Amino acid sequence: MTKNFKLSSVAAVLALVCQPFSAISAEQETADNSSSAPKTEKIEQIVVTGTFSGKAVRKVDAGYAISNFSEDDIKKLAPKSTADLFKAVPGVWSESSGGVAGANVFVRGFPSTGDAPFLTVQLQGAPIFPPPTLSFLENSSIFRLDETVEFMEALRGGTNPVISNGQPGLTTNFLLKEGSDDTEGKVKYSTSDFGLQRFDGVLSGALADDLYFMIGGYVKSSPGVRDAGFNAEEGQQFTINITKELDNGKINLYTRQTDDHGVWYLPAPINAPGVDNEYVQIGTNNRQATIQYGPDNTSEAFDFGDGRGWKGSVSGGSVELELDNGWDLVDRFSYTQGDANTFGLVPNDNAVALSSVADNGATAIGAVTGTEYAGDTMVQQIGRWVVKKEIEAFTNDLALTKTFDKGSFTAGYYNSTYQSKDWWSIGNQAYHVVETGGEMLTGIDCNDNADSCGWNYDINSVGDGTTRAVYGALSYEVTDKLTLDGGVRFEQHEIEYTVDEGLTGSISKAVSYDENGTSWTFGGNYSLTRDSGIFARISNGSKMPYFDDFRDNFDDYTNGEDLIKDVRQYELGYKLSKDNYSVYATGFFNEVEGDLEVPQPGQPAVVRTTQAYGVELDFTYYNDDGFSVSLNSTLQDTEILKGQDKGNELQRLPKWQVRITPSYEYEFSNGMLATVYGTLSAVGDRHSSNANIDEQELPGYEKVDLGVIFDVTDEVQVQFAANNLTDEDGLTEGDPRDALSSNARYILPRSFDFSVSYQF
Repeated sequence: MTKNFKLSSVAAVLALVCQPFSAISAEQETADNSSSAPKTEKIEQIVVTGTFSGKAVRKVDAGYAISNFSEDDIKKLAPKSTADLFKAVPGVWSESSGGVAGANVFVRGFPSTGDAPFLTVQLQGAPIFPPPTLSFLENSSIFRLDETVEFMEALRGGTNPVISNGQPGLTTNFLLKEGSDDTEGKVKYSTSDFGLQRFDGVLSGALADDLYFMIGGYVKSSPGVRDAGFNAEEGQQFTINITKELDNGKINLYTRQTDDHGVWYLPAPINAPGVDNEYVQIGTNNRQATIQYGPDNTSEAFDFGDGRGWKGSVSGGSVELELDNGWDLVDRFSYTQGDANTFGLVPNDNAVALSSVADNGATAIGAVTGTEYAGDTMVQQIGRWVVKKEIEAFTNDLALTKTFDKGSFTAGYYNSTYQSKDWWSIGNQAYHVVETGGEMLTGIDCNDNADSCGWNYDINSVGDGTTRAVYGALSYEVTDKLTLDGGVRFEQHEIEYTVDEGLTGSISKAVSYDENGTSWTFGGNYSLTRDSGIFARISNGSKMPYFDDFRDNFDDYTNGEDLIKDVRQYELGYKLSKDNYSVYATGFFNEVEGDLEVPQPGQPAVVRTTQAYGVELDFTYYNDDGFSVSLNSTLQDTEILKGQDKGNELQRLPKWQVRITPSYEYEFSNGMLATVYGTLSAVGDRHSSNANIDEQELPGYEKVDLGVIFDVTDEVQVQFAANNLTDEDGLTEGDPRDALSSNARYILPRSFDFSVSYQF
């Protein structure tokens, strides 16, 4: 018997729908309960992200590039982190090899040295933190996937520069499950070959007439995909979502409490013997260390096993009302508060033979075990980096829409305030043995005398920001087939920021910044048939500067530079959605002026103008015999037009990448349903720096993931997933602090995950 997925709200599915091949309508399932093979029925895809009014539209009618992923899609992709899921979005290059947090996400060839400056993560349509990136913090690091998430939508370019926080690159919007009149729930236990222990649960239902709830979360613990020898990944999360249905709309309130951290995986000395994709710097013999900071060389001990993580909350809600005379009101708000700290063991320079740095020219002693290491032992400087970051933000986005016979007009007001309090001590180098968890050594001057080794950068800073914007947009049906739309955004961006560099107790840099910006977009959508169309769009947006931009480029700021990145984008797309297949293809061209690259904290920035062009393809096919396949790929070319390294390609961005995900469902005679699926990912060569040094080229690689899901009964489901089945040792980045070093970061090694769930 085909499994009844017990969707919590058929109306929600039809309004926020997933990929057609991965969902089966409740009505169709009921009709086919006696059939001997799985059946599928096309469900029309509807999206909400990117619309000026916040109201749902058919995906095939949207005049921009957007992808959507259902709970079932996410399950098959089996992402190790939130950033890992972004790999399935065309036009996105996501380096998720840093662990549960600390990813690098690149969008459509936009320039970046790391983190995710052109990514916004939304929950229920509101940004979880308005600055896309601060040093040691990007949006995906403060969001965790679990069973409470029902959909994700990913909008590239398009209307992004005008709506929400004006992000010109990628906006990913996660939508929570909602309750219904039926009480439903799921409990799930997961484990793995690397010792994962995880328990998930979710429950939804009705509290009263038209008042619904969903609660859920998880608790987990593991040594990590790369075994650190202790429980290096620990966390828990709890979410409540309350929905009140009104005669003329809906009110939604939610809160998401998270405390989750894991080891920060960093580039490894790939030329050193014994180093492979399972190598990790952290371990029992070095997780605790004492560092010195400030002018008085204050000493303090830290546990670097805490890695990177998020301990905080994201709370918010929305009000959606249908008013009289064709007016609609949508208000979305979000409040985020918590700590996003980083504790890491960061490589500095190449691995060398111990004899070349030992005081006696031969051997040195392990600081923990007392072992005497021979002169041919490979050692490397490791920096004990401490970054404490306390963030807070409140965001409100109000839109009022008037619908008339041939179109609609939207006026909106966006207001956000945000703060980041930082305390850093990064550097703190000492030589360690090159092995997983390699201990520090004595008998090396650099280690025994802190002032004689490497560099340190210590700061204490506080930054407050306010962004206010008014926006307006008009959509008009010129003919039955042609719809034009345009929008404009006027934004005021204010930053107050002070830095104590060196922890001297006095302010070394102070910023009072107040700049205005205007962004706009204009597009047209032409329907060839009800199921196909083309769109074209031009937009001009910007990435405003945040706290770190002023710290790293203080001289440019004091000399009158506004530090704003201007982004011009052109898009042309084709859309086709039939009963058993869909094709979405988008060509893009963009130019970014005012890009600032900071090679290392404390060093001066390099100013560039860059361009990129390419094609994104999103294809899906499915049939009534249980077979489906999806393909997403990106072809792109990048170039530095002005500034240092003129004529070169942008660092770390592949010219091509492709992901193919086939899936096959088979129903046994006893009613059990098995779904076998897999993903083949392939990526081309990349340069580890903008200098495009041939010796530092990152080679392309292929990666295979495989899984099977057994719906044993209507209630019991078992899933087995293999990640990186062939144990490919692909590289995602070189050493961002030294492109000439032999350090690089491996993709995660082969791992196997198993879960069993019961839903009721």
